Amino acid sequence: MLKLSESLIGRPVMSLRTGQSVAFTTSAIINPDNLKIEGFYCTDRFNKKELVLLYQDIRDVIPQGLVVNDHDVLAEPHELVRLKKIMDIGFELIGKQVVTLSKQRLGKVTDFAAEVETMYVQKLYVSQGLLKGLTRGNLGIDRSQVNEITDKKIIVEDPLNRASVPAGAAA
Repeated sequence: MLKLSESLIGRPVMSLRTGQSVAFTTSAIINPDNLKIEGFYCTDRFNKKELVLLYQDIRDVIPQGLVVNDHDVLAEPHELVRLKKIMDIGFELIGKQVVTLSKQRLGKVTDFAAEVETMYVQKLYVSQGLLKGLTRGNLGIDRSQVNEITDKKIIVEDPLNRASVPAGAAA
């Protein structure tokens, strides 16, 4: 099932053992090579330290937050040696510029949807700016349309030019 970023980020991390919140997610740790959410930075409810929740420790995503077995699944960032390279990149998806292969600017990423079973980002939602946004609305881009991700932008395939096909044309 797809979940928008707002149902994953800024949400409580709930313990199955105690039935209470043990932390709050603050941001996602996204691997820019494959758009996989490797985990989440969290603020510990008890001592306000920054901890990391790995995606494989999430039991479920419910309206109240993310469900884990207990507080002890949260780790300090320096303990996660395998994720160090990805965490050092500090990749942020929201706010990233989106352009096509033909260098046409589409806008900026305002939201994303991830598959909760695999934690792969499946859809990017792009705001086209004030003038284009009023006439066309937001764009939804599937992960299969993403061609390349750089530090500054996401390059996607050119959308089909639908204006060249008349509305009543028969196939």
